[in-house]
Amino acid sequence: AYTIQTLKNTGKNIILASGDNPQVVEHVAAQLSIQQYYSQTTPQEKFSLITDLQSMGRKVLMIGDGINDAPALTQSDISMAIGQGSDISIEASKITLLRPDLTSILDSVKLSEVTSRIIKQNLFWAFFYNLLLIPIAAGALYPVFSIINFNPTNLSFIFGDTGFLNPVMAAFAMAFSSITVISNSLRIKNFNP
Repeated sequence: AYTIQTLKNTGKNIILASGDNPQVVEHVAAQLSIQQYYSQTTPQEKFSLITDLQSMGRKVLMIGDGINDAPALTQSDISMAIGQGSDISIEASKITLLRPDLTSILDSVKLSEVTSRIIKQNLFWAFFYNLLLIPIAAGALYPVFSIINFNPTNLSFIFGDTGFLNPVMAAFAMAFSSITVISNSLRIKNFNP
């Protein structure tokens, strides 16, 4: 119930689709406060439910553990199989939860959010270095150095005598860019849900 409520609090729409009889599904849905539920669903009906949601522009996370979940797991945008489930559902899913505890779902969602944020930060830093230094390396400062005759001796190691970026400094900047991106990526190792 905690996992379902937490997912609801983050704006996720929870749907229960089960092959069980209506009384069991209705009871479970009531216990978990799930408003939208389907009982006695076949594998094809689960697959159709996923495709219908996707046709409405929704991203679908499917969690399943049985053979009858495999087609829907394959179709969904993100799929998780319970590790103690059938081999077919594990093979069909993109993520396998090793613990039967559903809080693993929350951990997976949090990890994906952290990973996505770090990827965006890495793209920012990579583009920042390139947008700043490629024009300088290509000679964007050449007019300043040649026309205005700007030639400070303390910057000659960086810009040379003509305003082009010194190749040694360009190599240092690329190495520093790589170190920044790798160091930022290594923060994922410290992820603690």
